[in-house]
Amino acid sequence: MLRNLLYHRTFMTLLLIINVLGTIYGYIWYEGQLAVTPPHFLLFVPDSPTASLFFCLFLFFYLSGRKVPYIEALAVITLFKYGVWAVVMNILTLLVDGYIGWVGYMLIASHGAMAIQGLLYAPLYTIRLRHIMVAAVWTLHNDVIDYVFGMMPTYSSLSLYMKEIGYFTFWLSVLSIAIAYLVSTKKSISISYNP
Repeated sequence: MLRNLLYHRTFMTLLLIINVLGTIYGYIWYEGQLAVTPPHFLLFVPDSPTASLFFCLFLFFYLSGRKVPYIEALAVITLFKYGVWAVVMNILTLLVDGYIGWVGYMLIASHGAMAIQGLLYAPLYTIRLRHIMVAAVWTLHNDVIDYVFGMMPTYSSLSLYMKEIGYFTFWLSVLSIAIAYLVSTKKSISISYNP
């Protein structure tokens, strides 16, 4: 029953709309940081909205009857990585500051859903190892940009823990890539739309 709902064309269209709105909100959330980001780093700074943009592209092309395995690999890896990352960072902020407000709780809920949704659609992906390798390079390169060049998202109260956060983020990237590999080893199935 859940699968029928998840793969129903109407539900996927609604999910696309929700993700487009969330992606726009995400880029707006990064507006202040993007304003002071050197131009050559701009592509790599807004992590979560770019991850949801990849998922939007996957949904759009899937609904249009096209497969985009490189986008699928980028979506599943980055959705899980940045979804989990944002949940952990907001919980850490709560522990350090004792308060995150309603926006913090909204970010925990939305990013938790982000991490899950990429995995829920794994049976539809046509990912192969070469697609994962390209997405892995993007993902690990993004970690270098964030933690070597200092372009990571700003959580002022966590600034004292950047080395530890960078270490955690690297291994979260490795885990996300491994998960993408595991879901891609399962045989892709063709799902027919319900009318």
